[in-house]
Amino acid sequence: MSRSKFVHLHLHTEYSLLDGLPMIKELVEKVKRLSMPAVAITDHGNMYGIIEFYQQALANDIKPILGSEIYLSATDRKQKKAKDAFHLTLLAQNYQGYKNLMKIVSIGYLEGFYYRPRVDLEVLAKYGQGLIALSGCGSSLLNRLLVDDKFDKAREYLNRFLEIFKDNFYIELQRHHNDLAAKNFDANSQIYQRLIQLHQQEVRAEKGLLKLAKEFGVPLVATNDVHYLDPDHAKVQDILVCIQTGRKVDEVNRLRMLDNPDYYFKSADEMIKDFNDLPEAVNNTLKIADSVDIKITLGQWFFPKFKLPPRKTAGEVLKEKVYQGARKIYSTSLSQEIKKRLDYELNIIDTKGYSAYFLIVQDMVLFAKKNNIITNTRGSAAGSLVAYCLGISSVDPLKFQLPFERFLNPYRPLPPDIDLDVSDIDREKIINYLAIKYGEEKEAQICTFGRMLARASVRDVGRVLGYPYSVPDKLAKLIPFGSQGFPMTIKQALEISQPLKAEYDSNSQAKEILDLAQKVEGRARHISVHAAAVVVAPTEITDFTPVQYDPNGSVIITQYEMHASEAVGLIKFDLLGLTNLSILG
Repeated sequence: MSRSKFVHLHLHTEYSLLDGLPMIKELVEKVKRLSMPAVAITDHGNMYGIIEFYQQALANDIKPILGSEIYLSATDRKQKKAKDAFHLTLLAQNYQGYKNLMKIVSIGYLEGFYYRPRVDLEVLAKYGQGLIALSGCGSSLLNRLLVDDKFDKAREYLNRFLEIFKDNFYIELQRHHNDLAAKNFDANSQIYQRLIQLHQQEVRAEKGLLKLAKEFGVPLVATNDVHYLDPDHAKVQDILVCIQTGRKVDEVNRLRMLDNPDYYFKSADEMIKDFNDLPEAVNNTLKIADSVDIKITLGQWFFPKFKLPPRKTAGEVLKEKVYQGARKIYSTSLSQEIKKRLDYELNIIDTKGYSAYFLIVQDMVLFAKKNNIITNTRGSAAGSLVAYCLGISSVDPLKFQLPFERFLNPYRPLPPDIDLDVSDIDREKIINYLAIKYGEEKEAQICTFGRMLARASVRDVGRVLGYPYSVPDKLAKLIPFGSQGFPMTIKQALEISQPLKAEYDSNSQAKEILDLAQKVEGRARHISVHAAAVVVAPTEITDFTPVQYDPNGSVIITQYEMHASEAVGLIKFDLLGLTNLSILG
């Protein structure tokens, strides 16, 4: 298999919510088919898909380049100016760069959010080490200044970028051929005029960028602003944009990418052809990819630092507390059966390095009890005599003959998972206690992603296509729920639901809606807060995951969902708030 002569360094996945179309698995398959040695992920202002992307790329012998297309304030990130959010492409060159990228992205959400998560030059100067910066797309600061004929101002900002990133700054060039796309429309139409204007702006910006590159000796790099994998996906991606913005496909005065289906994952030959006059811009994509060297530690657990007595290990403290609890529950003289079971469990717990976890959970439960907060432990944790003696669970596993191995055994690859139910009105008290005890900067709740499910996809697609609500609503109601109430996919529904299949086969409107809905189905739609999961890190949480505020702006959440958070070693504590416990209290 020959090595590709180009690497994509500017690419949006489904985690550029309702803007990028590719799911990561689909992207990796495409990269592999085209024999590209590496590929970058640069979603809008976030790092949601980084760990999934990293894992899948490595599993397919592809070098993952971890990045983000951040939003840059030209002035001060804390000033609320709606139009002060310019694009800049950042790529992590090494592990330090990856950690700095997490800091930058987090600051954008926590300190600079105003319509967009923005950072400024001050933030870049502080956390620019280990990062490669590309000047950005047509919405970048340099491009906008050059289009507005502010060459001297562009020169000033370029000089500042070079001070921050030094030899790791590249002038990014994109050629999207809007002039060619315009030929598909009437010369008097509004779409034609807009495409010609975009072409003129791109040409004007490129002329200025080349002049700057020559003056400052800055290398060029060619990218394509990838939002979907194939040209015929343009309509589907445009539907996502309409769902995001609440517009309809046939509206002209809106954000439209449909008119020029050039924002796709081009082959190396296509990119070489596009930049045949600037071969160094293509070659530099390989140079950048070769310079990237990142290894993220996965599968190793990092526990919060639980304060221990001097010269004692977590295992020793846990054993003392367990035996103290056992003597209170059973008797001061413990039977051989109890001792044997406790020592067996303690040995497995300590050997696997989980002693601190049990001490932390017991500490939470003790806090709850002291503050009259009702708690309840669910699941296999009831099989642990250690948990029972610590007061974490309330069921005697010896009396009810519950096995410990279902909860934890030497072969379990994941740490123990003790699900703690608490009264919903008091859940925040426990979370705040963790923040005070371990540090607010070390705690976050875990995010989760709402996705485009079958019925919602059908209704959304029908709306943006301009059909009356009754048309897609009728189709959506013909999609049955799956087993145990879980949603069924449209494909499954077409195989099972005869009325839906009849509509699909006989009604062209139904076929159009259902075909397009299947192509957006399953994509990430929005970010929200996991109902239970909280993570606490041994150091700042942004050493492990980027963070942001939840959609309501009330709590800080991770940008890595549950599985990704666990993959990078964060210990999850499940605190599920239940109304029933509040009533009982």
